[in-house]
Amino acid sequence: MEHKVITISRQYGSGGRIIAKRLAEELHIPFYDNELINLAAEKTGLSAECFQDAELVSRGNLLFSLTSFTPMMDNYGLPLNEKIFLVQSQVIKEVAEQGSCVIVGRSADYVLADFPHCINIFIYAEVQDRVRRAVQEYGLESKHAESTVLRTDKKRAGYYNYFAGKKWGKTENYDLCINTSKMSVDDVVAVLKDYIEKR
Repeated sequence: MEHKVITISRQYGSGGRIIAKRLAEELHIPFYDNELINLAAEKTGLSAECFQDAELVSRGNLLFSLTSFTPMMDNYGLPLNEKIFLVQSQVIKEVAEQGSCVIVGRSADYVLADFPHCINIFIYAEVQDRVRRAVQEYGLESKHAESTVLRTDKKRAGYYNYFAGKKWGKTENYDLCINTSKMSVDDVVAVLKDYIEKR
């Protein structure tokens, strides 16, 4: 396959991560999710946990400082999340330059906005289907599942909206949006693969 980078943004419980992983397997290209976290952690000396949670920090907490954290990251007095975002962005650009790949989350569609071979996809689903998946596949307790699903999406949206200056999940930000309530995971992967190969 010619050089193409596929970014997958997804609502919590929509199956976006497993779809992205299977798509990468079908296309025989690298898959990046937690791998990005490890690469970013290696670059900075920060713990992987800092990067793991960055996308889920609410907008109100984006401006706390890192001045006592580590000299390596203490540049320009930037808040922690902005420094983490810059490092993750650098890692995303590096893996995109290396060749075709699938990247999940982390505002990769925005980070790679000027990248000529990027295909941006948004995966969503009806709330009841996301709650069901969260309970059955992610192991959430039924009584808290819906609030967790909605809260997680709110945090992802706040992170994306803050850094990208665009609205998370808005159709015009993506090349293709797919509702997984209407299709099986296998069918979604097949549709995405066909779309990507035709681009």
